[in-house]
Amino acid sequence: MLVISNTSPLYYLTLIGQVELLPRLFGEIMIPESVRDELNGEGAADNVRRWIASPPFWLQITAVAGTTDVRLSRLHRGKQDVIRLGGQMTADLLILDERAARQAAVERGLQVTGLVGILDRAAAIGVIELAPVAAHLRQTNFRIAPRLWKQVLDRHRDPKTTTPEKR
Repeated sequence: MLVISNTSPLYYLTLIGQVELLPRLFGEIMIPESVRDELNGEGAADNVRRWIASPPFWLQITAVAGTTDVRLSRLHRGKQDVIRLGGQMTADLLILDERAARQAAVERGLQVTGLVGILDRAAAIGVIELAPVAAHLRQTNFRIAPRLWKQVLDRHRDPKTTTPEKR
């Protein structure tokens, strides 16, 4: 399975100590060089910069060939490169969080998920307990609509420990 990730999912998974979910779910992950540069950029958390300075064996960093797609010019470079690389390599899945980037990828016929989709998938197969991971993520500056969090958390709530009023 060819999976290409943008900066945000890798950044936040690293911050909360869950980046190893990616190889467990997908095997290898590919990123463009621009995403590597963003993860190592000024303002990045120290643990993220250390992580990308010595990337794991399952992370493949690659150059993106060709010219920039003018239709993607409203997006940051990393997002543009993820979408372009996804099209060039016929990726099975792109991991993107920003709405505009996700929409641009879908318009090109690419399959997309985001950080919350990764956590949802990991919880569905029993790799993580979602509530504590979500609580840890909420301590960062990651933003998600509260309604979406509720939907995802409710899907994984243990019915034996939840009273009908709390469902």
